[in-house]
Amino acid sequence: MNATDRKALGKLMLTCESLSLAVEEAMQAVQEHQEDEQEKFDNLSEGLQQAERGQALQEAADSLQEVADTLQEAVDALNTATTNLGEF
Repeated sequence: MNATDRKALGKLMLTCESLSLAVEEAMQAVQEHQEDEQEKFDNLSEGLQQAERGQALQEAADSLQEVADTLQEAVDALNTATTNLGEF
């Protein structure tokens, strides 16, 4: 690998690191919203939890958790990519 290739890989590593940080920030924001929705649901009486509004809150919390999990997978993949690029 020549110097030009190493420089290009270095830039790619920096891009992966930046993307990882941005995705991690997004994941944290989603997690905060998920926790808020879950707290709203948990604060409802059992009867209201079973009602349409309660079910909608729970579904929103579950969906947000899925999004956060997917974003975490993206962060992990970007971190792996960065590590692998660093091996060149």
